Amino acid sequence: MVLKSSMEKGWSGLPYHSIAEHYKRIFNEKVYKIPVTVVDNCPNRMGLKGMKTCSFCDVWGSAAREESFQMSLDQQILDFQKLIEKRYHAKKFLVYFQAYTNTFTKVSSLRQNFETALSYDFVKGFVVGTRPDCLSPAVLDLWQEYYQKSFVAVELGVQSFYDEHLEFMRRGHTSEDSIKAIHKIANATAVDLGIHLIIGSPNETDEQIIDTAKRCNDLPITNIKLHNMHVLKNTELEKWYNEGTFQPIEREDYKNKVLLFLSHLHPRIAVHRLAAFASRWEELIAPRWTSDRMGTHQFIVDQLRTEQIFQGCLVQPQNDSDKYLIEKMQERIVRNDRN
Repeated sequence: MVLKSSMEKGWSGLPYHSIAEHYKRIFNEKVYKIPVTVVDNCPNRMGLKGMKTCSFCDVWGSAAREESFQMSLDQQILDFQKLIEKRYHAKKFLVYFQAYTNTFTKVSSLRQNFETALSYDFVKGFVVGTRPDCLSPAVLDLWQEYYQKSFVAVELGVQSFYDEHLEFMRRGHTSEDSIKAIHKIANATAVDLGIHLIIGSPNETDEQIIDTAKRCNDLPITNIKLHNMHVLKNTELEKWYNEGTFQPIEREDYKNKVLLFLSHLHPRIAVHRLAAFASRWEELIAPRWTSDRMGTHQFIVDQLRTEQIFQGCLVQPQNDSDKYLIEKMQERIVRNDRN
């Protein structure tokens, strides 16, 4: 069934499986994320095992806003909840532990943060962002414990399934580490598991994009989040960009890679977003199109429809369920002006 929340006037829905649809099937209505910051470090920044800060990561570590560092968790939740409720008339929320590596702390601190988040009636669960190399048995046990009484999601920063790209990003882990971590989480817990991927590394090929989608199809994940590699101030990428040794991907090239990726991505997997967005425009160096959040999204969606491409259009169905999902997704690229 195509969900109403994903529809645009004249269309039978977005030509991909949106995260809004995924969450609506779980909660029966739209939910909104409250991004919070509770840690201020990660293994890379600490220099553990000789690691260095990721080449794309700025001082804020993907925090939604810098003032969060001076606010308590309660203050952040209440502040964002009021803001989002006023703007979108939102009623249900997920607390998103977003910045840095949220499992790079004591389990007792994690438990306290989870308890604080779930103490609010409007919070229906939480989402934890972390890395493949910060997954202790105690953390997995804690996630499963909270899964028994709430919605729990994990977003794993995989970024790439190619070691040469991970080395360029200075991630400090390998593709094999990521694959093992995904199966480790899936075997030990029942959390809603997603991964983050970055498109736009130097010398990235179409074959790698296709292979990445196929790897996602074979993994026990429910969702992915796409980022385009962009240059922020005070990062290693800024240094390489100024030296002329790195050029960020152009919007047209990025669009082509996203279309290719979605064509080979199974429609069971939900997509958070189609591109990254620089929340602090003053810190964005390049490319400038990264600051145009909705413009880039609509540009890609328009191209999907123009080229009659939809998520999973090149996936070979293995059973009746696959065939059904692909057929329902195909309906979304057909005009329906009665909507």
